[in-house]
Amino acid sequence: MKTMKTLVIHPCDPTTDFLKGVYSILVEKTVITGGVNSKELKELIMQHDRVMMMGHGSPWGLLSIDCFPGSGMHIIDHDFSELLKTGGNNVYIWCHADKFVQAHNLKGFFTGMFISEAGEAAAMGLGCIDQQTVTLSNEVFGNIAGSHIEESSVRGPHYLWQNIRKEYGMLAKVNPVANYNNERLYFSNGHTTISPRLP
Repeated sequence: MKTMKTLVIHPCDPTTDFLKGVYSILVEKTVITGGVNSKELKELIMQHDRVMMMGHGSPWGLLSIDCFPGSGMHIIDHDFSELLKTGGNNVYIWCHADKFVQAHNLKGFFTGMFISEAGEAAAMGLGCIDQQTVTLSNEVFGNIAGSHIEESSVRGPHYLWQNIRKEYGMLAKVNPVANYNNERLYFSNGHTTISPRLP
């Protein structure tokens, strides 16, 4: 069986280092943390079977965090939408990625607002949440997603979504940050309605 070649776009930022767990197990991967321009990044996307994009973001795309020369505020934005439509098994993990995915009719696994810092928890109305609670949520999410990421290259975004929702959901019963995040995980494969809930 052919191994899927995965391109990981993860802008350098220590506050999102926990997301390395999502892709660390992958064998056939190219990890880009910065240092390339938009044209070079588009060429890399065309050379890979799947694209995983993660870090901090907005409804308009994945933030560049000043790691990509000449890219402006976002390294992944509307200019990449047509290119990303060629892949149906991509991964979009950043705050409000759902708005970006839906606006451009993309396919794959993606997140809505995703709390990864204590300040975000307060801003989202969860009250005073200590960083230890957030860190546990972050680490468990990264580990669970990473344990299913290879298999999802074959089975598709629904497989990744279903297993993360189920296993991360165990922590969600006692961790309010995990509970908030888990309710904002989505998938679309072109045939299945985007859904935050398990069947």
